[in-house]
Amino acid sequence: MRAVEPTFERTADPENLQHIASAVRQKIVRTIALAGLGHVGGDLSVTDILTALYFDVLDIDPANPLKPDRDRFILSKGHCAAAFYSVLSLRGFFDPAAVDTFMKPLSPLNGHPNRRKIPGIEANTGPLGHGLPIGLGAAIGAKVTGQSWRTFVVVGDGELQEGSNWEAAMAAGHRGLDTLTVIVDRNRFQQGAGTEATNRLEPLADKFRAFGWDVIDVDGHDVGALRDVLATRGSGKPRAIIAKTNKGRGVSFMEDLVDWHHKVPNAEQVELALKELAR
Repeated sequence: MRAVEPTFERTADPENLQHIASAVRQKIVRTIALAGLGHVGGDLSVTDILTALYFDVLDIDPANPLKPDRDRFILSKGHCAAAFYSVLSLRGFFDPAAVDTFMKPLSPLNGHPNRRKIPGIEANTGPLGHGLPIGLGAAIGAKVTGQSWRTFVVVGDGELQEGSNWEAAMAAGHRGLDTLTVIVDRNRFQQGAGTEATNRLEPLADKFRAFGWDVIDVDGHDVGALRDVLATRGSGKPRAIIAKTNKGRGVSFMEDLVDWHHKVPNAEQVELALKELAR
């Protein structure tokens, strides 16, 4: 009989958050190996960002996922659904054992998040460049109705090659949407190559500033630093957090290797990865 997986409560303690992030990473590796499909490199790079948000920063309630005054979160890089499902389940939105069905026939846990099938998901994502425009609409909604809840959007850095992001960024800066925060998972790799070899993004911070955003650079694997910058809101401007991360973070033979964008670990690699992540 399978042991019952523990869920985790909200915490502001960086050490506790790091422990949760380790549990999330182990769950990601097991999930993708079991499914034989996934995007392990980007899942591992975004883990600390999702952990800081879901286990500390976001005003959410797993028992009431549609409460009207909740904060909104959108994972624009929807191909990293294994990380999202792992975090949602360990936060108590649904049974962690259900993640074992990831990508299986008729499973509600598709390769991209679907808000009609899983509690805690605000928007269906997958086609890149959609998340920030959706987040823009949510932030406008909060402003025109006088609501104080915040909207957070995580985008992949390669995804910023989509022009729809910059149309949304221009509109957000023009409207002074200071309840909107975008977090860039700046792991420097996309499918097939590095971002700068594919279509140069730098100077990325200056691009956001040119559209009227506050910009903060942060170590995307320092959960304490992440929670500190994410917990504060801008003043009169939307905020862009450029989180410097590593593809495949936490697993030595995956880190910063483009092959692990969607490579699946074999049994021996899973065992090695879990040993490293449990340290």
